[in-house]
Amino acid sequence: MDPSPASPPADRRNFITKAAAVVIGGIITLIPPAAGLLVFLDPLRRKTASGGPVLVTTLSSLPEDGEPRKFPVLATRVDAWNRTPNVPIGAVYLQRFKDGTVRALNVVCPHAGCFVEYRTGRNHYFCPCHNSSFGLDGKIQDPKSPSPRALDDLKVEIRPGGEVWVTFQNFRAGVHEKIPA
Repeated sequence: MDPSPASPPADRRNFITKAAAVVIGGIITLIPPAAGLLVFLDPLRRKTASGGPVLVTTLSSLPEDGEPRKFPVLATRVDAWNRTPNVPIGAVYLQRFKDGTVRALNVVCPHAGCFVEYRTGRNHYFCPCHNSSFGLDGKIQDPKSPSPRALDDLKVEIRPGGEVWVTFQNFRAGVHEKIPA
């Protein structure tokens, strides 16, 4: 009498078929979520264009006598998923000269980042945070001033139609060098 029937040998073909089914099933299961995640995160990988000239005002809104005027700088802000037009990104003082040129100074004091104000009667800029004064050209008036440098000047373009475009940028406060922030 035969004690027990022999068990059949393991079928290699069956193992390879099952392994291939598991691998293909895993790939099919993972591809759609991975593709969706890549599409969702794609805006984070893109670089935004910034640092270009921004329309601030027109020449007709600047007095011809050289008195500075403060203007907000509005730009289109683009983050990963949103595009928001006319967002305030800073402010500048614009000064028009008789020869038609325009000077732009950033309103941020280079000492501690406070906003300077223009004092009409005294013809200078004044920082209320540390009582420092700057001339109309932006240079430090008092040698004892804690400000490490003059007010930061910005590039200005006059375009057809008298449009005043400024390449707006902030700089690090508290350092002698004009380092972009």
